[in-house]
Amino acid sequence: MSNKTLRVLAVDDDMINRKLIRSMLMKTDNVSEVIEAANGMDALDILKKDTNIDIVLLDIIMPIMGGIDFLKVARADEQMKGIPVIVLTTDETMRAEALEVGANDFLTKPIREKDIISKIAKLIL
Repeated sequence: MSNKTLRVLAVDDDMINRKLIRSMLMKTDNVSEVIEAANGMDALDILKKDTNIDIVLLDIIMPIMGGIDFLKVARADEQMKGIPVIVLTTDETMRAEALEVGANDFLTKPIREKDIISKIAKLIL
C-alpha cells in the first residue's frame, strides 16, 4: 500500500483523546487524515456522507450515542458494515459485548502509539 493513504475516523467525546489519537496517527507513514467525531451519532452522519473512511477508532462510553449503539447501527447498514472498527475504552468488561456487536478489535486506554498502529496495520495494511 502506498504511503499516506488511510483516512481514520476517531470517535470520542473527549477532545483531548481525539487530539492525542490524531497526533499519534499523523506521525505514521500511512495515515493521511484523521476525522473527528464527538459521539456515535456524529460518526454515523460523517460515514453516511463520506464513503472513503478506512477505519474507525471508537470510544464506548459517550453521550448521545455510545459505541455499542453505533456498532449496532453501522453493522446493520450496507454502506458501513465492512468498515473495520477498533474499540478504545477504559472498561475491559466491554470487550466481549463490543466484539459481539461487530467491533474488529479492542484497545484499552490509555492508548500506546505502537499498539494502535499495529492494530490498524493488522486490519488494513
